[in-house]
Amino acid sequence: MKSGRFLVVFMILVMVAVVFTGCGGQDDLTKVRLNEVTRSVFYAPMYAAINLGYFEEAGIELELTTGQGADNVMTALLSGQADIGFMGPEATIYVYNQGQDDYAVNFAQLTKRDGSFLMAREPDPDFVWDNVRGKSIIGGRPGGMPLMTLEYVLKNQGITPGEDVELITNIQFALMGGAFTGGEGDFVTLFEPVATNLELESVGFVVASVGEDSGEIPYTVFSARKSFLEKNSELVQQFTDAIYRGQVWVMENEPEEIARVIRSSFPDADEEVLTNVARRYKEIDAWADTPVFSEEAFNRMQDVMEMAGELEKRAPYEDLVTNDFALEAIK
Repeated sequence: MKSGRFLVVFMILVMVAVVFTGCGGQDDLTKVRLNEVTRSVFYAPMYAAINLGYFEEAGIELELTTGQGADNVMTALLSGQADIGFMGPEATIYVYNQGQDDYAVNFAQLTKRDGSFLMAREPDPDFVWDNVRGKSIIGGRPGGMPLMTLEYVLKNQGITPGEDVELITNIQFALMGGAFTGGEGDFVTLFEPVATNLELESVGFVVASVGEDSGEIPYTVFSARKSFLEKNSELVQQFTDAIYRGQVWVMENEPEEIARVIRSSFPDADEEVLTNVARRYKEIDAWADTPVFSEEAFNRMQDVMEMAGELEKRAPYEDLVTNDFALEAIK
């Protein structure tokens, strides 16, 4: 009888232990649905934060999906399919100017330059932008930051899009590389690691960095609807804390280590390729040091949009940007 009672007590203790062990696992995490504009090494600080466990440590179970274009990310955000969108902040201006009541607000910046590279069909170590005159460039969709930044660079170089160079803008973002290898266009702008992979196949060659020649622009940021930020301020703070830790980590580590950590986010990419790509982005100073989104950067972005003819009315910085979460994360 004693052995039987002992066995029952023992089993109860085991069950209690299992229950309490489980309490420290996934059940404690709050799910956040994040929709990213595309999958690129350009966003290495975010993937570092994911793969180093910073989101879990902040109490977040991250559900990551890829929208393939800022318009698709914004659609997911406004339809309630995503809690947070990761895209170019130009999309938030378009929505605000359309009169949306529960518009999207930018709360953390990740990149500060255009992350695309101009690719030609042949190597050109002596490339100058004047070489695109009389040629065609696959440049992204109208109203998107990739195309607007490219137009900004061209105009600053004295080249008029539509007159001096043809811009091909009817190809979906995710299909631009395939269109180029299929024979469309003389040049194409592509993100990494797609650009490097084309170089390895000897079907395209990087000749210029759009971001290096455009200067600093708030290129990709995290946004959420105004109502979500108001109702989930603690959760958004936890999210921003994790992002900032990823930014700091990337700044403090070499390309080889960055490639090793983010590799699981790019299962089809070779680690040597990821290393070279991370080095390329470090060299052009593509990543923001902190999540703070400055008013100066916001105004410069609107300058780019106006120059591209895509902005009818400038939007107020104080409505579309909050740095409360970024500043708290830095503390």
